[in-house]
Amino acid sequence: MREWSAWNLFYTHFDPIAFTLFGFKVHWYGLCYVGALLLALFIASFLLRRFPARFSIESKSLESYFLWAEVGVILGARIGYLLIYSDGVYYLMHPWHIFNPFNAQGEFVGIAGFSYHGGVVGFLIATIVFCAFRRQPLLRYLDLATFSIPLAYVLGRIGNFLNHELFGRVIEADSAWAFLGVLVDGELRYPSQLFEAFLEGVVVFALMVVAFRFCKKNGYLSVVYGMGYALARFVCEFFREADSQMGYYGSLGLSMGQILSIVMFVGAGLLFFFLYTQKSPEISQKTQKLRRKQCKK
Repeated sequence: MREWSAWNLFYTHFDPIAFTLFGFKVHWYGLCYVGALLLALFIASFLLRRFPARFSIESKSLESYFLWAEVGVILGARIGYLLIYSDGVYYLMHPWHIFNPFNAQGEFVGIAGFSYHGGVVGFLIATIVFCAFRRQPLLRYLDLATFSIPLAYVLGRIGNFLNHELFGRVIEADSAWAFLGVLVDGELRYPSQLFEAFLEGVVVFALMVVAFRFCKKNGYLSVVYGMGYALARFVCEFFREADSQMGYYGSLGLSMGQILSIVMFVGAGLLFFFLYTQKSPEISQKTQKLRRKQCKK
């Protein structure tokens, strides 16, 4: 009989509940999510201070935008999940259940089910509406946000792992990759959440750092993020178990996550084509100095 390592048995010993407060269970996932929000805001604030001429956004505007974007992400992620992965018709007819944290017996069970791609749509809508109402430069806000997301995303995926959710595909016990697996209900599975944290978070952030140096036109950072994330997610989906209610599609056996990643990649490509065909006037040194003074006020 195979002897399992401490890593293989991680879920056997780890409790996803960090602590209980006034009868409510606080999960590690929730703490990771809050940490991700704070980290994203910290990175965005740092970028504004370090590169004021590049983004030309006031700090007070960033704080307001952060709230708009977060509301958009939460609404988009939740509604997107229900429309794509669940019984969307039921929730459209009973919208008060979308964020209902109690089950039919009145027990507090929390809110489960958020779609990243749905969150992207909600984020884009919130950003567009915010910039339209406040008369702010849309592409600069998108560039700032997409540069701030990847490292924060790492915490989100670690939260998924600690919360015992979004499991990876099954690994054969005699496979050379068995040492990577984590036992879930007696089956050895890839820790796909951590693969996603690395590829979609750390690697994409490194890509954004390189792109920041060479992509000077407003909007190009958003393109790099969209394409980079889509490619990373597409690869990670080969290690992640598809949602049981969805399965795999077509002769290639693609998951819904891969299909949505293709759509995201194409969307980023269309944005690149649009930006590439637009004239980009050179920004004079005088204008850059003026921007710096405005941002420091």
